[in-house]
Amino acid sequence: MHPLTRSRYAGFTLVELMVAIAIMGTLLAVGIPNMTTWVLSNKARGASEFYAEGLATARREAVTRNAASRFVLSPNANGQLDWQVDVCFPVPGTPCSADSGSWSTVAAAADNDPNAAAPFKSIFRAASALPHADALVPTLQPEGSTGVYFTALGWVDTSDPQRLTRLTLTPAASLRNGVPTVALAIPLAGVAAKCNPDVAAPDSRACP
Repeated sequence: MHPLTRSRYAGFTLVELMVAIAIMGTLLAVGIPNMTTWVLSNKARGASEFYAEGLATARREAVTRNAASRFVLSPNANGQLDWQVDVCFPVPGTPCSADSGSWSTVAAAADNDPNAAAPFKSIFRAASALPHADALVPTLQPEGSTGVYFTALGWVDTSDPQRLTRLTLTPAASLRNGVPTVALAIPLAGVAAKCNPDVAAPDSRACP
């Protein structure tokens, strides 16, 4: 075969290269938004587990340590809610409540912690990995509540009038095809339960 003839088949022509780039550009334009939505959807679906873990931790620490505990929410920069679990060991005349008692912090143990060798320090979890509140809206019920207190028996302390009774996570319209609205209901028994605020009784998924 003539050398000039062979050179015609040695590589891509400019037209072929431009077509390939156009195809790649189209695939990226379609794929990147879909991938972004997929990642957001996975994070949104895991949000309820993030908060359920905190509530379960608070209740478990209360029962295990025979102490009062609390699950406290605080807003962060992305509009979601970080959580922290503290414990308190009541003494006669000084109950553990929102206004009294020595509560643990992430830096220090509570006063009167009987486990001096390995005292409990508060557990903090940041919600920075969750989607921004534009994509997943957290709603607290009653409005203005910041958390829930547990007794040493694992029951919700009803002396706090602003105790959290429900945390609802509502996805943005762009995610609703793959992400349902989920709520965590916190009954007096203290065991948080997932429910769907969009359905009504007698559907078993309905919120109490």
